[in-house]
Order: sequence, then C-alpha cells, then structure tokens
Amino acid sequence: MIKKIFIGIVAAFIMTVSTAAAPIIATQQDEDFATKREIRRKLVTLPYYGIFDNLAYKLEGDTVILYGQTVRPSTRKDAERRVKKIEGIERVVNNIEVLPLSRFDDRIRISAFRAIFRAGSLYRYAQGANPAIHIIVKNGHLTLEGVVASEGDSRLAYITARGVSDVFSVTNNLRIEDRY
Repeated sequence: MIKKIFIGIVAAFIMTVSTAAAPIIATQQDEDFATKREIRRKLVTLPYYGIFDNLAYKLEGDTVILYGQTVRPSTRKDAERRVKKIEGIERVVNNIEVLPLSRFDDRIRISAFRAIFRAGSLYRYAQGANPAIHIIVKNGHLTLEGVVASEGDSRLAYITARGVSDVFSVTNNLRIEDRY
C-alpha cells in the first residue's frame, strides 16, 4: 500500500516537473525558429540577390555561418552586415564565395536561364522577387540550387541544363518541396 502511494507521488511529481519544463523548451525552439526566419528574410531581401546567387546559413547558438555563392562582392558584404544586426546574433562567419568574373560564365548563365525557364512549366520558378531555382556557374560548371514542387520538375531542369552549350558539367542540388 505504501509502495503504491509512493509510486503515485513520484509519478505526479515527474508529470508536474515535465509540464513545467515544457514551456521553457518550446520557448527556446520558438526563439530559434524566429531567428532563423529573420535570417532567411534578411538574406532573400538583399538588394542584388538574384537568380545567379545562392545564399544559405547555419545557426549554431548565437553564431550564424553564411555560405553559398554570389556574383557580386557587395552581396557578400551586405549579407554579413544585415545578419549581424539581428537581435541575439553575436558572431557571423562569412563563408560566401564570390564567383570569378568571366564572360564565358556570364554567357552560360544567360543561356541556362533562357533554356530552363522556357522548358515546360518551369517558368513559374523564375517568378517573384526570390526565384525558386538558382543557377550557379563557376568556370563552366553549372549547379542548380533551390526548391521545386516535384521530382519531374527537378529532372526537367537538370536535363535542360545539360543541353546548354559550353557547359562542362551540371550538378542538380534541387530539393523537392516538403508538403507536410
């Protein structure tokens, strides 16, 4: 009898402690989510961020690690400057690569843009202020970055990019949109 009462008291205590701790954990997760959302917003609203740039980040506590590629050095600097201003961010590690100036790569970028966004229904991924597909070209090597709605769209973009003249290789890093 005493054993059952003791087990009941311990169970009640554990439930009380876990319920009291739950809001603290949820609050931290909410803060991380809000910070990540703010970082993303700051990056995608950069003035010269476009279809030929790819910016990403990783949040580790109060440190943000920026990475990706851009065609303009000013975009790299602006990204770091904007993220540093976010409340709760103490340190920014800027690993964004500035792509080399190249008329050859510029020609490939334009050709790939025209080919990909004229193929099937892929034009919808170029619409809006922040395009869903980003075309990164470095030394003749083309990489597709971003998010598409289906595996079919990913394959179509990849096949179309492979048909662009003067491209040495194509890497398809397109992710399928999570619908859950």
